[in-house]
Amino acid sequence: MYNLLVKLWPWKGETGTVEVGRIFEFTDETLKTKFKNENSILWNELIKYPCLFMQEGKEDQLAYVGRITRVRPSKSEVSIDYIFERNIDPISNETILSYMNDFDIHNNFEFIRTHWAVKDIDLFRTILGLSKSINPTPNVFSLNPTAYVNRSLTSVMMPFKAEFYSVFEIIKDAATEAGMSCQRADEIWEVDVIIQDIVTLIEKSFVIVCDCTGRNANVFYEIGIAHT
Repeated sequence: MYNLLVKLWPWKGETGTVEVGRIFEFTDETLKTKFKNENSILWNELIKYPCLFMQEGKEDQLAYVGRITRVRPSKSEVSIDYIFERNIDPISNETILSYMNDFDIHNNFEFIRTHWAVKDIDLFRTILGLSKSINPTPNVFSLNPTAYVNRSLTSVMMPFKAEFYSVFEIIKDAATEAGMSCQRADEIWEVDVIIQDIVTLIEKSFVIVCDCTGRNANVFYEIGIAHT
């Protein structure tokens, strides 16, 4: 469940207001009763849920995920204090429009109407699914979205040739002096396809050293994965 707050101007500050008469617009009747006690709104219950702060419009306007930290209601309007989730990127209204059913939005008028609605879906699950739909994923190897980064691990990308072994030993010694462990992809054979071993090592490494000596194509490819 989440709160959808739409207003004419962008959400830029940490406070805002919403007309009381526009709260629960475009909200299912069963949800309204969940957050109302006779004629009173159960504010403490309502603000427990995450929020999508959206500006009116259907194109390049941006919506932000966040939460309300405090409400100060009056007869005509309610003042809110809010914060954004810094680790979730803004979402364009155009994207939300394309996936509006996933956000439990079933009326285009919601994009051009200042209001506060309550939607009966898991906002974070929707956003996670949205990112998978929009962003292409590789099919040569798999990525782990919850990969744990080992802050004491250094990995080295270099050609698998004997003449590079002494270079690796020097890097390994430097990592040890810095209190870190050091691995090369050919030292771990956890899966049959070595590219997956390399990607997994890149995902969990805090420091990655790449030796471009000889302009090895595999090393350049691994650098590209690391940059991505």
